[in-house]
Amino acid sequence: QVQLVESGGGLVQAGESLRLSCAASGSTFSLNRMGWYRQAPGKERELVATISGGGSKNYADSVKGRFTISRDNAKNTVCLQMNSLKPEDTAVYYCNEIQYGSGRQYWGQGTQVTVSS
Repeated sequence: QVQLVESGGGLVQAGESLRLSCAASGSTFSLNRMGWYRQAPGKERELVATISGGGSKNYADSVKGRFTISRDNAKNTVCLQMNSLKPEDTAVYYCNEIQYGSGRQYWGQGTQVTVSS
C-alpha cells in the first residue's frame, strides 16, 4: 500500500524559508515521478514542482528561482526547499506520486504553510 507522509510545514514571515519533506513507502520509489502541489483557500489545487525518476525538474513560474525540489532515492524521500517565501505562497502543500508504468497517482495528507506579511 502506497503511503506519502509530508512534514515541515509551519508559520513563517515573508522572506523566510521552509523545507518540506515527503516520506514515501509501498512503491518502487526511484522510478516514479514525484511532485508537490498546493491548494490555497477557495482556489484550485496547482502544481508547484515535479521531479522525474531520472531527476528532471519542472517548476511553476510563480516559484522558479525560489523553490527547489530534490529527491533521495536511498531514503525514499522528496523535499521542497522554499526560500524567499511570500504571503501568496500560503496554502496546504501536498506530496504527489505518479507510478512508473501504471500511471496510478497517490497523494499525501497535506501540510499547511502560512506566510505572514
